[in-house]
Amino acid sequence: MDCQPEPRREEPVLECEKIWIFALLIAAGGYLGAFTYSLRGGVFCNAQTANVVLLSMALGNGQWSRALYYLIPISAYILGAVISELLPNRVKRLHFLRWDTMLVGIELITVLLLGFIPDSWPFQISQVSINFICSMQYNTFRQAEHIPIATTFCTNHVRQVGVLLTRGLRHREDASIRRRFRVHLLMLCSFAAGAVVSTLAAGIFGGPSIWGAGVLLLIVFADLAYADRTREKNMLYRKPSGH
Repeated sequence: MDCQPEPRREEPVLECEKIWIFALLIAAGGYLGAFTYSLRGGVFCNAQTANVVLLSMALGNGQWSRALYYLIPISAYILGAVISELLPNRVKRLHFLRWDTMLVGIELITVLLLGFIPDSWPFQISQVSINFICSMQYNTFRQAEHIPIATTFCTNHVRQVGVLLTRGLRHREDASIRRRFRVHLLMLCSFAAGAVVSTLAAGIFGGPSIWGAGVLLLIVFADLAYADRTREKNMLYRKPSGH
């Protein structure tokens, strides 16, 4: 009898890779995007495409001071990515919490502090802070149960919904296509729901409405911290998928 190699066992999905965690994070991303657009200068701070376009337009129109202004949020986004690359290994040596968990804690503290800022203060304080934390979140949370996911903007989810809908109609027997379609649709709807709630809250509560995103982040942080200190205490060394 031929000896067949034993099939490779997949490692269990980490708590920070669960789909529901990503759904809450992207809802927070939509919430923060609507918050900054509604109350903090009419800009979207959870992604940088618009800022790069506006920077380029300013350069094309010879508006040098305005071009320099857009370098501020772009630089904050770059800095967030740099720090989220440098810190995880240092945090891992502490063997207390995962970097993913600590990052959500940092986001939560930032959001709480921003809620106390008066509307009369410069918008750039909120803009730069949210640019910074969104960049770190985008670079840290990359895959939900082996499906690449962005948690601070939804462009790719819109594309994937269209692509997977088409493929699903062609290959109706393929369960993996249906699953990915449902996941990307969930992310898209979660992002939109976060933005809708944020817009409504902004009109009622003003600046402190940002604490709505803090509620979502608090749920995520509490769950991840509990997992780190209990059932996943011996897996703090593992890198999440996509890293």
